[in-house]
Amino acid sequence: MKRCPWCGNDPLYIKYHDEEWGVPVHDDRKHFEFLVLESAQAGLSWITILRKRENYRKAYDGFDPVKVAHYDDRKIDELMQDPGIIRNRRKIEASINNARCFLAIQKEFGSFDNYIWSFVNNKPVKNHWTDISQMPANSELSDTISRDLKTRGFKFLGSTIVYSHLQATGIINDHLTTCFKYLKDF
Repeated sequence: MKRCPWCGNDPLYIKYHDEEWGVPVHDDRKHFEFLVLESAQAGLSWITILRKRENYRKAYDGFDPVKVAHYDDRKIDELMQDPGIIRNRRKIEASINNARCFLAIQKEFGSFDNYIWSFVNNKPVKNHWTDISQMPANSELSDTISRDLKTRGFKFLGSTIVYSHLQATGIINDHLTTCFKYLKDF
């Protein structure tokens, strides 16, 4: 079975590639999870974050944005002591801020899913890359969404992180044309 080469031979990476990456997400908690994890990943490898994902789920109350939005200084200090997550104060504070902004989007649009999918008229963008070197780190779409998120108060969500979110949640299908997942209709 031919896969996108970025997942290599690591079983965790392969499972993520085969079961999650590029599969359209329509669940707000899953969107919030990816936003937190992708923001935490900035400057690090995605496999590092995948290996810490279960720890994040515990530390972040199952990625419940309502609970995360109410985190206080005591909780920030607790997270800063947790070796199971990335202990970067700015990233942790951004995740709490972003939970509050996430809830505001839910209130305005009915769900974060309605908001994020509206940028593509609720239809995934299917790219046609034949080589991983063709895959961009960002795009006009991720630039637009990142700018909009920033005007809504989000932090640590630049265009590259947003592009990763779009790929992970299937809003953009960036599986290579040679990958078995490319032809899969979700």
